[in-house]
Amino acid sequence: MSDDEYTGPWLIAGLGNPGEGFARNRHNIGFMVADLLAQRMGARFKAHKSRAQTAEGRLAGRRVVLAKPMTFMNLSGGPMTGLRDFYKTPTSSIVAVHDELDLDYAVLRLKLGGGDNGHNGLKSMTKSLGQGYYRVRCGVGRPPGRMEVADFVLKDFSSAERKELDWFVDRAADAVEALLAEGLERAQSTYNS
Repeated sequence: MSDDEYTGPWLIAGLGNPGEGFARNRHNIGFMVADLLAQRMGARFKAHKSRAQTAEGRLAGRRVVLAKPMTFMNLSGGPMTGLRDFYKTPTSSIVAVHDELDLDYAVLRLKLGGGDNGHNGLKSMTKSLGQGYYRVRCGVGRPPGRMEVADFVLKDFSSAERKELDWFVDRAADAVEALLAEGLERAQSTYNS
């Protein structure tokens, strides 16, 4: 079946960690984008048997299932495999929205496939799904000084970063919609600035 023939829902995975203590962490930018997309669809997240919260609706004229895996970041592949199987979604109709250390803060990059770059959520998804899913990479920058990467991504955005955070999340959500509506190359030309 080609992508053009697929009429089922796209799966949009916002990656993050469950729990109030992680809600504003850099690592949870994917959850923030998923929450905004659900708001745009007028949908609410509900528990799904795949160990994820899901919200269903339409974005950019397509059926969409938004997902927030509830297993912690490094086990995201399990819930996403469960959802892929439940909705019979091809890997080529799955999008992961995640934090990216190798991009400066608020820089976006869209791509198809590729390595995990040390990102445990992507590592888990790729192990479960293969590499053929889309990524919306949300730049969070590198840790300052000698700070450990894990400590950095599990900290909340700085006060300076928070001034732009709503704009950044909004732009990332726009990028997801552009990917669905226009395809990768057109969306890249707009958002891979």
